[in-house]
Amino acid sequence: MQAGKTLLVALSHPDDEMGCAGTIAVHVAVGARVVVLFLTRGEMTEALGPVGAERVAELRSEQAHAAGRMLGAEVRLLDFPDTRVEVSAEANYRVAREIAAIRPDAVITWGDAWRRGPRHPDHQATGQIVRNAIALARITRVVAPLPPHRLPAPVFTLREPHSQLPAAAVEVSAHHDLLMRLAAFYRAGIGWPGEQWVEQRIRTAGAAWGVPGAEVFDAWESEGGLRQTLF
Repeated sequence: MQAGKTLLVALSHPDDEMGCAGTIAVHVAVGARVVVLFLTRGEMTEALGPVGAERVAELRSEQAHAAGRMLGAEVRLLDFPDTRVEVSAEANYRVAREIAAIRPDAVITWGDAWRRGPRHPDHQATGQIVRNAIALARITRVVAPLPPHRLPAPVFTLREPHSQLPAAAVEVSAHHDLLMRLAAFYRAGIGWPGEQWVEQRIRTAGAAWGVPGAEVFDAWESEGGLRQTLF
């Protein structure tokens, strides 16, 4: 049904995709291409013990690719410095070229946040860079020699409880077991996320929409509601 469509998930660090892993699985299941783009390699985490930053980056990159294989998604990692992602013309241009190469039909990224985890400065900067880059990817001279990407690519950001934007929900209950396996994989590697956190997140969101489990996004330029996909 969605063959030929591409969902881009553009986030900051490996494991950020846990907030939308069910939605990734939904899109893979309907035949869409899913590309998960991490701006950093997550080298500043202390979860791996007294290991040098470059080795942490290697291990986190390996984790990201393994998670991508579990989900059936393509994974790409850039080398923005972990904890120092900054909005700049250079960053906007760099990600615009990635978008021109990937050519997404919809984009998930970080939005504006008030809670401690989502308001990590890398998350805030990443969301702004990605949203800027979607616009810049339309401009030939920004992305040359790649062709510009001018087709619609509506933005969906990880939902904030105080958001006034329309809410778009995707039912993910069919992929519950995969989410639990992915959570267990990351928990073994970096000690997060807890099983209860995953269960509560999808069940609470689902209850609000009358389904067993869901993930909810802020819809920046499209209608909200319970949807089969984000396309």
